[in-house]
Order: sequence, then C-alpha cells, then structure tokens
Amino acid sequence: MLNSETIHPDNHTSQRAEGDRPLGPVKAVTERGDGAVRLQYAQGSVDIAFYSDDLVQVTLLGNGEPEAGIGTGEVELPAVQKAAHAADGQNLIIRAGKQTVEVDLLTSAIRFVSADGTVAARQIGLAWNDKWKATAYFAKSDKSRFYGLGEKAGFLNKAGERYEMWNTDVYSPHVQDIDALYQSIPFVLHADGDTYTGVFLDNPGRTFVDMRSFGDMFSFGCATGALRYYVISGPDMKSVVSRYTALTGRMNMPPMWSLGFHQSRYSYMDQEEVLTLARTFREKGIPLDAIYLDIHYMESYRVFTFDKVRFPDPAAMIAELKEMGVRIVPIVDPGVKKTAVDEVYREGIENDYFCKYIEGNLFAGKVWPGESVFPDFSDPKAAEWWGSLHAFYTEMGISGIWNDMNEPSVFDSESKTMDAEVMHNNGGVPKTHGEVHNLYGLWMSKATYQGLERLLGGERPFVLTRAGYAGIQKYATVWTGDNRSYWEHLAQSIPMIMNLGLSGVAFSGADVGGFASHTSAELLARWTQAGALLPYFRNHSELGSLRQEPWAFGETVENICRTYINLRYRFMPTIYSLFHEASTTGLPLVRPLVLEYPTDPNVANMNDQFLLGTDILVAPILKPGVFNRSVYLPEGEWFDYWTGERLEGGRYVLADAPLDTMPMYMRAGSVVVQQTAAVSHTAESAAAARHLDVYVPAAGSLVTNTLRHYEDDGLTTEYRSGRYDQLELTLKAEGANVELTTKAIHQGFADRLAGPVTVTVHGLGEGAASVLAWAADGKAVESKQAGTAADGSATLEFAQWPARITWTAGAKA
Repeated sequence: MLNSETIHPDNHTSQRAEGDRPLGPVKAVTERGDGAVRLQYAQGSVDIAFYSDDLVQVTLLGNGEPEAGIGTGEVELPAVQKAAHAADGQNLIIRAGKQTVEVDLLTSAIRFVSADGTVAARQIGLAWNDKWKATAYFAKSDKSRFYGLGEKAGFLNKAGERYEMWNTDVYSPHVQDIDALYQSIPFVLHADGDTYTGVFLDNPGRTFVDMRSFGDMFSFGCATGALRYYVISGPDMKSVVSRYTALTGRMNMPPMWSLGFHQSRYSYMDQEEVLTLARTFREKGIPLDAIYLDIHYMESYRVFTFDKVRFPDPAAMIAELKEMGVRIVPIVDPGVKKTAVDEVYREGIENDYFCKYIEGNLFAGKVWPGESVFPDFSDPKAAEWWGSLHAFYTEMGISGIWNDMNEPSVFDSESKTMDAEVMHNNGGVPKTHGEVHNLYGLWMSKATYQGLERLLGGERPFVLTRAGYAGIQKYATVWTGDNRSYWEHLAQSIPMIMNLGLSGVAFSGADVGGFASHTSAELLARWTQAGALLPYFRNHSELGSLRQEPWAFGETVENICRTYINLRYRFMPTIYSLFHEASTTGLPLVRPLVLEYPTDPNVANMNDQFLLGTDILVAPILKPGVFNRSVYLPEGEWFDYWTGERLEGGRYVLADAPLDTMPMYMRAGSVVVQQTAAVSHTAESAAAARHLDVYVPAAGSLVTNTLRHYEDDGLTTEYRSGRYDQLELTLKAEGANVELTTKAIHQGFADRLAGPVTVTVHGLGEGAASVLAWAADGKAVESKQAGTAADGSATLEFAQWPARITWTAGAKA
C-alpha cells in the first residue's frame, strides 16, 4: 500500500527535457550499400531508409554500437528503396519513390513529407539524458489525438497521457495511473486535424511514449539498445493501421471454436468437476466451446504434467468433452521447476536451453512450482524443443494452449521479473534481458504456436497469451489479464480492446465477469452482454471469488446470459467473416467509431460504444442501476436491432435498456449474415442455414453497398490452398425498391452456395406489399408475394442462395 510518503518532494523527478543533450549538427552524409542514407554525428549516426511510399525507417546508433540484432526481428520489410539526396542550404533533401524527408543539418529536425505534399510528421529533434539513452521529439497541436499503444488503461484518446513499455505482472490495481501492464506495443496513431500518421518505436527494452509533458510536442525514447522507429503516413486511419500490420504481421485465421464462448476458473479442481461443468452447459442449453484448466490440473504446478489424483484419466476426459463439442485449453507457464525429478528440467539442462547469466550460471526464481528456471525462447533450438514438448497435450486431443506468467513474472526477484543482466541467445546475436524484456512473452507464444502447427497435422492452433509485444497477433490471442469484478473494469475494457485492435491485435478480450473480487448478478449480466460481441469471449474468475458461471445467480441472469451467448453464435457467420478481413487487411473487427467516422467530433474519444465491423453498433451498459442510456448514432440511418425502429443518425438518442437488453443498432444499407438454428458449439454452425438481414434506407434515399462474406471449414489450414467460399453481396436500395445481388468471388469449400437461406428485409414500411423475384443466370425461377409485418419487415425462405433478389413496393405477384 502506498501512503503520503510517496509524494515526498525528494521523490519527485521531472519529465521535462532540461537535462537533454541534443544530437548536434550533421558531420557527414553518406549512402549505405542498400540505398539508405546515413547521417554521421559526433556521437553516432542516423540512418534513413525508405521502404515504400508510406513507410520510412529511422535508426539512431551510438558510436561503436552494432547494427545486428536491432528491433524485434519480427517486422516484415520489402527491399529498401534507393534514395537520392542533395543539400539545399541548411537542409538535406532525401527522396525515394513518392516520399521526401527533409533534415535540418544543424538541429537534426526532420520533416516527413507524403506523396501529396502533406507534412505527415515533424521530428523536432533527437537527444539523450541520464535516464534515457535516446529520445525523439515530435510536433503536436491542440487538435492532436492519439490512439493505439496496445493494452493501456484509461480512455480511447491517449492525449495527455504518458506510458512506459515494460511487460509487468500487475495483479492490482488496474487503474489509469498504472502505465505498464502485460503487453508493450509502442505504436501510436497520431491524428492531427485531417492528417493521420503512425509512429512505431521498435525497441523491446524499456521504452516510453509521452503525450503529456509538453504542450507542443510528444516524445518517445528507449533506455537500452538503438532508437529505431518507423513513420507511416496516412492518408487516413485505416490506411495507417493496415500498413502497420503489414509491417508487424497479421493474424492467421483462428479455429472457429476459439471464437465461441469459453468458461474458465482458477481453478476447476478435478476431472469430475470439469465434466459436470460441460454437462451442465449442455443440459441448460447454453452454448460452450472450451473449458480452461488453470494451474491446479498440474502435478505440483509443474508444466507438462497432469495431477494423477485430480485428473486420473485426462485423455478419456478430453475425448468425452470432444464428443460434446467442448475443447480443453490448459495453462502453460514458462517457469520449469528446478528439480532433477522433472523430465523437462533435465532435458533443458542437458541441452543448455535455459536462461543464464554471462558467467554461465542459471537464472532461477520462484513462481508457482517454487524455485524455477526459464527457457531461452530466443534460441531457435530451445524454441523448437519447447514447441515439441506440447506433444504431451496434442496426443490427448488438445489443440489450444494458454500462456500465462510470461512477462516473465518472478515472485522473489526485486524487479518481479528476470534480472536485467541475464543473457538471451537472440538468434545468435546475444542481448541482455534488459534489452529484450518485452519480447519474452512473444517468443514463448511463437514457440508454442509453431510447435502446435507442427504437431496438429493441418489443424489450426489456438494460443492465448498474457504478455506480448508488437507482432504478437501472428501467434496468439490476447486477454487483458487479471482484471477485477468492478464496473470500472468493465467500462475500461472497451477502449482497451479498441486500442489493441488499432495496434494490430484484432483478437482480444477481457475476463467476463472480472477475474478477482466478487461479481454481482447485474454485473455478470451486463458484462456477458458486452462480451458477446467483443472478439474474445471468456468468463474467468479466481479461486476465492464468488462463482460466476452463467447460472450462478439464478434463473433471471441465467436466461440473460443464455440469450446473449446464443446471440454470439447467431452472429458467428459475420464474426468469422470479419476475422478473415482482419487476417487480410489488419483492420480490427471491433472498431472505435472514430475509425469509421474520423471527421465526426462526437466520436473522437467515444469510450462506451463500439462497432462490430462497419454495420453493427453496440452500446453496452457500463454502470449499475442503469436501465436506459444515451447512445450516439453517427450520420446516416440506423435500425434498433430489437424493435426494428428506424432512427436518423448524427444525433444522440435515449435507449431503453432493461436488464435483459443491451442497445444495438444496424446501419441502413447493410446486409448482415447470421445463422438460423440454435447451436451448442461452433462445429454445428457449418450445418446451420444462413439468414440475411437487409436494412433498407428510407424512401427517397439511394444506397449502394457491397459486402464480402467469407466461409471455410473453420478448423484446418486448407483455406490457405483455396478451400473457402467468398461471396460478394451487393445491395441497391431506394426506399422499398430493393435489389440484392449475390456473386461468387471464390468457390472452393463444400456446398455453402447451394444451402438454404432466409432473407428478411427491414424498413419496407408497414403494410406495404412487395414482390420478390429470384433469378439465377439471368432466368427467373421463382416469384413470391410477401406482405410486410407490423415492423415493416418481410421474410422469405429459399432452398438455395439466390443470384438476385428484387423487391418492388406495391406490386402484385
């Protein structure tokens, strides 16, 4: 606990730059062999490399500092574009492709100029001081907004905040003042008026990003290693996010079962409790795809073991669960118990796979199993060995692993993590732990994912991680760690997940119900509602908390949880298709409104609403005792999902939200793909008929909209070789005159296009008659009369997907 001594004047250290020593004037300009330009200074050099018309890399190296081993090794770069340079008085003009960089030869100020002549960013200077090895200062204005920065507490817009990047096991408290959590992603999206720029500081040691200390500039810097950063120029927010993910990598398609509802607790104590849990879900008709095993499943908390008393026959348990459509996801921590009776420890010692000091002695520290050692996942041989150990799980039928404690967390270390002097192989370029600390969790997840890939024979792996760094999305899903059953943590999770999405991590979520403390009936209901439409959907709680399974608080809350978990599965075709979009474009499926409406000042820092894709607006209830709330509807028209009411956008509306209702709105002009049948797990989704909801604009409004919908088998990697379907759905609507065209972009999977489909058109007008004509290959094959319901909708069923559907108001069949 902290007390008032914390703010003693002697403990105050200024964040201002009085102690900074600037880099000084350029001494010489040369060309690197690969086409980049090097600026030589008295203290070191600055390299400027162009990789595309929207990507510039800047690297500050101290004299004598090796170029090898800079950054993560995870970035995906094309060849350097050859740059031309020429001096223009005090300025050095460097050009490559359509980009220009202008360097002040005296002050080292740099202007990054985009292809259209827009100044994307202005670096005011480079400096160092006694604490930070190097710092870069960039201009900002009173209009500046900042997004991204991965997993950070606080609001969506990070203007006025300062964060350090140092992966940390923070059990408590998760509040805005805690600037370092489990993930470190030093990527910031700077929006200044209508200019959008991304800056990615690629340094996995201790770094900072400061948008607080200066009124006219923001800064970032590193304590160790080289200062290497990338500037990504717009022209818009989506382009910046997409380009950043092209640089750091995009997620692979996850197995569909990982998108379903997951249930966890620290811990389900034995085999019978796990089986009873799964049977209860099935008996109560609540969908479930996975159950997690926390540390109590292990023998003395040793990884790659099952406790023989608590879990006497795990293979039989896993087989029975699979018959029910339920997967097991066991926790695997990096700490290996330091004991000769542990086979993993013996193998690691024999092959020199564990982290050591430079003198050769092992690093050891206490975690769950007691005194433990830690694999050096940066060593390719150690990483491959670690991945191969997962045969212990895959041979039992497990295909998903939960990586925890991988900051790494060390209980008895003064720093609560691995000592900074510990050495890492780093792919043959040794670095201290202090230089690469933030990579440890990513390295572990990468070793786990790649090991599972080798072992699963074409089935997609699932890895969940607590710790990570830029690029973690290639190997793992992220959950936001040990939150609490506080309404504030529910509210805080929304902007945190949105900023993770803007930082490349599209597949993320928070523990539904809260991990620590005690949830309540109302909080569990509201958190389940919100979680149902967020990317990762897991209920998880700790050992001493109240139980919070969906039925834990009685019939009313159980029914609410069932409804919204079922809603998740009903929307699964759309959710899955959005995951495909994330894997190909890098854009998140859950989006802050500012990503779709960047010029709307009302959404620049909107923290309590989000979009699922472009067409579904979700406004969860985030406070107790609230049964209606203000919802902002952006420009255009929107339909209340529950009532079908058409609402004009560009304004706030008051939404009714009794305990069983979370406000949701559908954009006019959208086509939303759902499934019709209730399912108990995602493996049943492929067989379920599809349903199209079409939301037409008001009379007099003309809308043309195209949606690309994606389907595959949801389990294997065969989609990579073309086994998938992709449909292009084009809606042309003017009032009640509607045409929906279906076009196959790619057909390589099963019989999705031949399957049955139900179509509901919303907004036709009460009592209006309409005619539907189904045409295939230009030939009308079916015509039906469809009257509208009281809410202005009409529904028709077809034996297979139509190529074209038309509605005409007032006509006769």
